[in-house]
Amino acid sequence: MAFGHGRKGIEKLLKGLRFLKGMKGVIVNYRQGRHTIKHNHLIIEVDGVSDKEKASSLVGKKVVWEAPGKLKKQLTGKVASAHGGKGAIRVIFETGMPGQSLGKEVKIE
Repeated sequence: MAFGHGRKGIEKLLKGLRFLKGMKGVIVNYRQGRHTIKHNHLIIEVDGVSDKEKASSLVGKKVVWEAPGKLKKQLTGKVASAHGGKGAIRVIFETGMPGQSLGKEVKIE
């Protein structure tokens, strides 16, 4: 095998392909403090990422949310950091996100 021996080599190959193919996540909430809400900073839970180490490997990747409607406008952002210890990430978008984006799916490229 070109990628190692046995099962570990196959797992390494599949892991690499998953990141090439693109990942999906769900917008959980805005980043907020006691008195403020930052509408362009969002917390996202990524499918298949369950710890801080994996979430940190996504820093710098592009995130795209497609708005519903006829225009299909795409709002893009960039992964800034991991958020917490359970694999969530913090994404900074170019513009503020509408409230209807909460709970919706995003693509991570």
